Amino acid sequence: MAARRMILAIDQGTTSSRAILFDENLQPVASAQQEFAQHYPASGWVEHEAEDLWESTLSVCRQALARAEARAGEVAAIGITNQRETTLVWDRKTGQAIHRAIVWQDRRTAERCAALEAEGHGRLVTERTGLRIDPYFSGTKIAWILDHVPGARERARRGELAFGTVDSFLLWRLTGGRVHATDATNASRTMLFDIHKGGWDEELLALLDIPAAMLPDVRDCAAHFGDSEPGLLGGAIAIRGIAGDQQAATVGQACFEPGMLKSTYGTGCFALLNTGTRAVTSQNRLLSTIAYQLKGVRHYALEGSIFIAGAAVQWLRDGLGIIEKASDSGPLAAKADPGQQVYLVPAFTGLGAPHWDANARGAMFGLTRNTGPREFARAALDSVCFQTLDLLEAMRSDWPEADGAETVLRVDGGMVASDWTMQRLADILAAPVDRPQVLETTALGAAYLAGLDAGLLPEPTQFADRWRLERRFSPSLAEETRRNHVAGWRDAVRRTLSAG
Repeated sequence: MAARRMILAIDQGTTSSRAILFDENLQPVASAQQEFAQHYPASGWVEHEAEDLWESTLSVCRQALARAEARAGEVAAIGITNQRETTLVWDRKTGQAIHRAIVWQDRRTAERCAALEAEGHGRLVTERTGLRIDPYFSGTKIAWILDHVPGARERARRGELAFGTVDSFLLWRLTGGRVHATDATNASRTMLFDIHKGGWDEELLALLDIPAAMLPDVRDCAAHFGDSEPGLLGGAIAIRGIAGDQQAATVGQACFEPGMLKSTYGTGCFALLNTGTRAVTSQNRLLSTIAYQLKGVRHYALEGSIFIAGAAVQWLRDGLGIIEKASDSGPLAAKADPGQQVYLVPAFTGLGAPHWDANARGAMFGLTRNTGPREFARAALDSVCFQTLDLLEAMRSDWPEADGAETVLRVDGGMVASDWTMQRLADILAAPVDRPQVLETTALGAAYLAGLDAGLLPEPTQFADRWRLERRFSPSLAEETRRNHVAGWRDAVRRTLSAG
């Protein structure tokens, strides 16, 4: 019998670490998942223990291998995908973090970002990195650690400290400290990387006083990053693919052609539009980012981030107590009174793209004495659909090539299991919504990149031929009704935006 050839995908997320073993046809064989603690030491601060990230990742990898009864020799490659922007700084000799990881959601550097913007650095940051000055990204998080851990900046200048996003930290640990590297997609989320030249930007490093000696090497998404320590997983395994979670989902959805659009609905929502080998500068407060880099060629995307998507459903469950589990939201929303137009603007932590209003706070509009749990559920799910429409219209405006072409949205993430929500999304967008057969697209993308470099899997165009549709949701809402709903949403957003 021929030996099995499998790929181990590590999906290190914000609230849990997962590992999925795929066979050489990219079918899942076994998986494991483990949650870890979230730390909130102050208002707006979010941290993770570095050891929790590592230990949970190693644990799920071992569990997945055990469940598949697989030996290390049967695994051709490891692919890593990760929560982006989350920032770690560690000692190169010991591998120990000098501070907890500062999570992408963390807002502690808001004042520093506002000062940089006021000093007129916004244009430089956007021109070089495609990003906006925002606490979301890694740059000001690194600077905060260097400023607040005694002696850290001096140690960094001496080359004693290493910075990395989560992928880089895991790679360091997996290789026993032999490899300090990242991929182009994660680098592009640091606010320190020139996405046009493909390298760390000295002017931006100087702006934040970050020593270049801290930074990892930047490689293609599909590349040999090193081999795991034999004692960790029962034998050395080559690490051959890395991409940030949203870019990995873009790859997993086979969005390789310019104009293809994917949206991932988890705690937040992240929509990426492939713009090919040209980085598009947004006029609508979207981000330009590297979608993937293969064989030295960078492919770009416009990205829009919605802070609250699945989190709105969690609010219904945990905050209001009107549903017992997330899957109850769709059936409850379906029973809402169609005569009531209730809008939730879920600016619980501000509004993301295209508004980028950190000071806005959540609000509801259109409440009557007859408004109840059903209408609240519909408003929460509608808010995700309306926010996606805002992103889609901004993308169309920024990228004229999309004008006139039919938009088809490929979706993934926990929320897409709800048929009601996906139909509502198609209705609000007035565009088809395609749900794939394999919903674990983030891990799938990481596995594909690793398998591509290992020679197990075909080039992107052939991989795209393997993508399979589970169901297409086609718009069915009358256009006049849709326009009225959208007008109500726009009015609600206008009323919610902060004066600043």
